[in-house]
Amino acid sequence: MNLSDFDYRLPEERIAQRPLEDRAASRMLVLYRQERRWEDRMFRELPSFLRPGDCLVLNDSKVFRSRLYGHRAGVRALPVGKKNPARQTNLTGTVEVFLLRPEAEDPRIWQALVHPGRKMHIGEKVRFEGGLEAEIVARGAFGERTLRFDYAGDLVEKFNQIGHVPLPPYIRRCDDPLDRERYQTVFASHPGSVAAPTAGLHFTAEILDQCRASGAEIACVTLHVGLGTFQPIREAQVEANRLHSEFYEITAENARKMREASRLVAVGTTSVRTIESAARGQERGETDIYIYPGFEFRATGAMLTNFHLPRSSLLLLVCALAGTDFVLAAYRHAVESNYRFYSYGDCMLIL
Repeated sequence: MNLSDFDYRLPEERIAQRPLEDRAASRMLVLYRQERRWEDRMFRELPSFLRPGDCLVLNDSKVFRSRLYGHRAGVRALPVGKKNPARQTNLTGTVEVFLLRPEAEDPRIWQALVHPGRKMHIGEKVRFEGGLEAEIVARGAFGERTLRFDYAGDLVEKFNQIGHVPLPPYIRRCDDPLDRERYQTVFASHPGSVAAPTAGLHFTAEILDQCRASGAEIACVTLHVGLGTFQPIREAQVEANRLHSEFYEITAENARKMREASRLVAVGTTSVRTIESAARGQERGETDIYIYPGFEFRATGAMLTNFHLPRSSLLLLVCALAGTDFVLAAYRHAVESNYRFYSYGDCMLIL
């Protein structure tokens, strides 16, 4: 399959730049796979689509403030002449560090994306607010770097003090205090994600209560969102791509709820990846599962999801569940009907 077959046209004004005032006020495009039709509905109606025997599966991973801004310490800076205008920017220019995940063996060592990466050689150091410092200890492809932090305390707590909410690049503004609440699900409880599981952003405590009242069970899984979820697909041939691994976990109690359900309704692509990974192995571990058309779903019965970028692994997953032609036709309808796209946008329910 060619990646170009998973493209669609999206006017920039359809990309939601801010959340709605009310989390649950989003529109919801309902796709009926068997009948090959759709309906324009509202997210608040989700509980009416649930029935006894269903289990709504939520990803309870919590976003931490993983975007840091610092300055080079100049340890490995190349010498420049005194009259060279680049002299100062080489040493004082801002360095953006987008943290991805810690090493299991040493919580001080983190994988990250660093910009500008080409200037950040092994041995270079970055100084951040509050006396935090990190050294580049390894280089990877596409701006990936390994950093070792010089800090004795709780690093994630420190990141949450000095870091920024990791809004995706298509949201063309700086994060603000509202994002600290709204770029987080109301059920988030396990810190570790560098991007929100956005299908869960629509839920309120009231909507969750209504889902339970419909007779549905609610189970939580944990998948810490990292490069495996949001990395760009680079190979033109769909099958040639691979995803980075991400940590996931399902507790025994939540696994029991899921086994006893007659239908699993996954909230978001990360819940789908967790469900399908567990169906093929253990209920805790690392997954690099890559879902594209032709994939055999073993556990997922329905899915709530936001609208995804063209040519992305997330769009491939949705097409695998509902059919490429059907999904792309629904996306064209959503564009023409002024749906709001991406993280702070509207959603789609696939039945």
